[in-house]
Parts: sequence; C-alpha cells; structure tokens
Amino acid sequence: MDLPLTIKETQDGLIKKKFSAVELVDQYLTRINKYNKKLNCLLTVTTELAYSQAKNVDKLLKQSSDEIMKQFPLFGVTVVHKDLFLTKGVRTTAASKVLESYVPAYSATVVNRLENAGCIMLGKANCDAWAHGSSGENSDFGPTKNPWNTEYVPGGSSSGSGASVAANLALISTGTDTCGSIRLPANYCGVYGLKPTYGAVSRYGVIAMASSLDSIGHLARSIEDVKRVFDVTKGEDGFDSTVKTGSTGNGKKLKIGIPKEFFIEGVDNEIKNNINRVIKTLEKLGIEFTEISLPSTKYGISVYYIVQPAEVSSNLGRYDGIRYGGNRSNFGDEAKRRIMLGTHVLSSGYYDAYYLNAMKVRSKIIEEVNEVFGKVDAIIAPIAPTPPFKLGEKSDNPLKMYLTDIFAATANLTGIPSLAIPSGFTKTGLPLGFQIMGPRFSENFLFEFGEMYQSTKNSNLKTPLL
Repeated sequence: MDLPLTIKETQDGLIKKKFSAVELVDQYLTRINKYNKKLNCLLTVTTELAYSQAKNVDKLLKQSSDEIMKQFPLFGVTVVHKDLFLTKGVRTTAASKVLESYVPAYSATVVNRLENAGCIMLGKANCDAWAHGSSGENSDFGPTKNPWNTEYVPGGSSSGSGASVAANLALISTGTDTCGSIRLPANYCGVYGLKPTYGAVSRYGVIAMASSLDSIGHLARSIEDVKRVFDVTKGEDGFDSTVKTGSTGNGKKLKIGIPKEFFIEGVDNEIKNNINRVIKTLEKLGIEFTEISLPSTKYGISVYYIVQPAEVSSNLGRYDGIRYGGNRSNFGDEAKRRIMLGTHVLSSGYYDAYYLNAMKVRSKIIEEVNEVFGKVDAIIAPIAPTPPFKLGEKSDNPLKMYLTDIFAATANLTGIPSLAIPSGFTKTGLPLGFQIMGPRFSENFLFEFGEMYQSTKNSNLKTPLL
C-alpha cells in the first residue's frame, strides 16, 4: 500500500479498513529500515512500542468512528519525537554523548498528550546536540541529511524531525524552536512547521536549551494536520507555570505587513523572488500587503546570541557527570562554545555591559512588534537568508552559521507564534518557504492564512524521490 500523507487520509483508511494500524506500522518501519541509514533521521527506533500502540488502535476500531474521534482525535497518527523530549522507558540523548545511555522515568507532557490522543510512536529524531545549531550538523551521532539532496543540510536544530516528515518516515514530528529550530527544518525540507506562542504548549519534560526562548511545536505535511496536533498539545498542564491559554481572535482585515528590515542586502535572490510570488498569489485572494518597519529587529540576532548562551550555560550546569549523564569532556565544540560565551556575559563586570543591555533591546523589539500588530494582522518574512546549503559549507565558521538564524530571532525574542509554509523549489530542486508571524495566541489566524495559501496549490505536499 502507499503510505497516506495526511492525518485524514490515515484515519479514513483505518476506519474504512483499507489497512490496519499494524499494517501501517509495517510500512513505516520498512521505509525507516530502508532510508534511515542514508538520512540519519532517527537515533532510536521504537519497534516494539510502535506495534503495541498499533494493536491498541486496531482494538479501538471496533467502536463507532464518532466515538473514536471524540476520545482519540489523533488515532493511528505516526509520530517521531525530537530527542529532547523525555520518553518513559525509551532512551533520550539530546543527541549528545553526555546522555548517550539516559533512559527517563517519565515522559514529557506533549509526549503523553499525543499518546493519549492515539498517536503511534516510531522513534526519537536526531537533532543538533542540546538543540545547539541551525543545520543539523552538530549531533554527536552524525549529521542528518536533507532528503531532497543528501549533500545538503536539512536545517536545525530539529533536523531529524523535519527530514523524517519530508521523507515520509512518520506522519508528524515534534520539535523545539529557540531561534527557528522548527521553522528552518520545515523550510529546508519542504514541510509545515509551527513555532507556537511562548507558553502555549508545556515545556515540561523537554530538555531545556534557553528557557525564556524555547517553544514546543511540531511539523506536518498540511495546515490541517498542524492545527489538529496543536489542538491536542496546547494548554495548561500544572507543571509548566509559563503555560497560559489565550486567543486574539481570527483577524478579519487580512492586512499583512512586509518588514523592510527583513529584505536586506545578503538575502538570496531566490528567497526574495519566492516571497514576491507568494505575495502576488495572495493579493489575488484579496489579502492586502503593506510595508512596515521594525527598526530594532536588526539587533535581534546580536541580542539572541547574548541571551541564549547565558541561559544555556545555566541549563547545562546540571550535567556535571556526578548526578547523571556522562563526563563534561563529552560536550561537543558547539556546547562548549555556548557555555563559555554564556558564562562570560553573566560574569562580574560583563553582566551590565552585555546581558542587561541585551535584555533592554529585547524589550524594545517587543514594543515595536506589539505596535506593528496594531496596524496589521500578521507579518510575512523569509525564514532564512539562503536556501539549504551544503554539508560542511559553514561548519568551520560559527559566525556565518549563526547568521542563518537572523530572521528567526524576532518570534522567539518576542514570544509570538510563527508558521513555516512551503512555497516552491529552487532551480536545483531544493525546497523554499516563508514564515507568517502573528500576535501572541493568534495561531488560529495563522492556520486560516495558511489554508488560504494552501488552497492555491502553490504549497508543497510531496515526498522526495530517495
């Protein structure tokens, strides 16, 4: 059988008995066994657990479809979790040798919610170690490859999450986004990726990178699928005190801002031309676009690389090789770099000069973004300044690599949601996309916008020919 590409196709097939959940898992695991070695998407494959959960789904199918949907809205949906998500009884490494043999005693809130909704877990996805990276090359277990061209990066840090969904090794995947770590892989792999409002989804049970920036989201192959997963994972859980439930409504004006600071020198022409095509397509649907200015966002990447390493140095302090985990000598170069930078900016004599000033600029960026949302419903922007680049092209130049995050930083520094949408291919056949950012808790509006663009059939829903 051909593997279904959406949640609806999967569930319709199960209900109509075109295939069983066990047969579905058979097909996914066959595909994983065939392609994972080539792509290095998954660090752990949970074969036994997947079959156990599939058998439970098949038992559910004896009930009426309405009863199943009400209790288990994601029944039969295969998922892989970024290896930052704690999974009870299943190895969780953060793609670092420090935690190479760590097996958690409990699962993250998101993992539990997806399981309780009927999802079938296929494995744990590779990522940049500790989520430190934009390309997927910083994993201690080897880089993930882009399924559209294995000589290219898939984007990071949720590299395995993006590549797995693109290659149809799983229907959906979870990820974390601290500065584009969901949106970049979605963009480079040609799938949809949601970075929710900060505090919309619980961080409980997810290994922290930078606590004031981390957002817990997911990747999928359609807007409807992104929305359905968000409806299950969002909301308070009693463990993460930052989680709130909110909504800004659905925005009826459909007026989208184009920030002039995001279309600067250095942005690849294919990126600019792609977004111009998107804008022209959406103008035909009656959406209004207007130029806006966010002058302080040009400092966003500088602010991010002060605030984030500071929080990284604090969060990684617990991995001392005494309480749990391996020796600190197992930290990779990028982790060491961020620990040292973060410790420096927090140290006596440098805190006021660096960290405190960075937080002041962060507040200014938040103020400007909030002001703009008084004039427009959302903001359209590139996700990265270039299309996917070759493996190794930037790995020996950290500053050049950090600039990959330049357009992603705004959403994380301000806590607003952003949706990555695929929108075509480069001349060489690599995916292109864009992001749409809205006010806090405006996810439903972003989904409506995404559905409008998806309806034009310009968005991508394909599987690479591996």
